[in-house]
Amino acid sequence: MKIKKVIECEIDNELSENIQELLIESFQGIYPNNRIYFKQMPHFRFLAFNEEKHLLAQVGLDYRVMNLNGEPIKVLGIIDLCVSREFRSKGIASLLLSEIDKYCVKKDIEFLLLFADNKTLYLKNGFKTVKNKCKWLKIDDRNQTILGIGYEEIRELMIKKIGMKEWTEGDLDFLGYLY
Repeated sequence: MKIKKVIECEIDNELSENIQELLIESFQGIYPNNRIYFKQMPHFRFLAFNEEKHLLAQVGLDYRVMNLNGEPIKVLGIIDLCVSREFRSKGIASLLLSEIDKYCVKKDIEFLLLFADNKTLYLKNGFKTVKNKCKWLKIDDRNQTILGIGYEEIRELMIKKIGMKEWTEGDLDFLGYLY
């Protein structure tokens, strides 16, 4: 298996179609079927391919500053990690998370952040659930328009400490959209 880092604006039509098929298969009935992102494009992705160069898995990554209780934090957001149905439960998702960990070494990143309904994979890979009241820009994913500002605790929020800062409960302003 080969894992490749791909900058979003460098994805060609063929790869875009492969990513789109994987996302639609993985997020049935949820994912828009005319694009390869949900609310906003990630900055880059890690893609896992088999020896035949068939796309097995993908994860989007978004680097940005957020505000945690009045302090800026540098976050790498994990977006839409998914594995093709026939290759699930083979450690590929954990391999992608490990690749993200390796990428973060000696980078100016303080936390990894994601949302998960099923937390088992992420707990196994060093993430923890946190309780914060989140503030974010609400986007209508179908029309790609701004709906307003959201402000509530989100139970699916998980983080992994990468840098020296400590995570604290309280207010988390995403300074943008949710992943």
